[in-house]
Amino acid sequence: MDEIVKAALKKWPNVPHCWGWLALDARGDWYMRDERVQRAGPFPQVKGSRILHDKLREFIHRNYAADEHGAWFFQNGPQRVYVELEAAPFVWRLEAREGDEAPALASHTGQPGGGADAAWLDEHGRLFLATPLGLGIVHTLDMGLAADAVERGQWAPREIAFAELPARYRYILSPDRARQEA
Repeated sequence: MDEIVKAALKKWPNVPHCWGWLALDARGDWYMRDERVQRAGPFPQVKGSRILHDKLREFIHRNYAADEHGAWFFQNGPQRVYVELEAAPFVWRLEAREGDEAPALASHTGQPGGGADAAWLDEHGRLFLATPLGLGIVHTLDMGLAADAVERGQWAPREIAFAELPARYRYILSPDRARQEA
């Protein structure tokens, strides 16, 4: 977390949380969801405005974390902005390595993923990898490398219903919906 964010939290510790205004899709893109977009429908059916500003995305990445319940958020100064997730907390980008090593994993935030502890294939044909960093979905542009890793026996995906992943890996797809249902 940025030092300026830590300082803001100390200065203003009781700023209300923000719900439904930020979302992460299955390709690692961030979306702003203003009130009009939120009224138009839930994420990801209605995405909102894609965040293109590099410095803002980098700021979000450095200040992206989960609370004790598995709800992911962006700490924006003193305000916690909860994130609507399309698939998982992380989106993996893969990079081929020399020899027989499995592809290197990097999250959409730029953090190294480490090695995959488990691989899962959902009913939609999407590949998820669990790592020491957390659970993430493999980016669609990297499925060729992922297929090669599976064929070489580096990853052995097991089938799972998508609806089972959040409970298994303790994350919440829609913190706003969970809050309203509680």
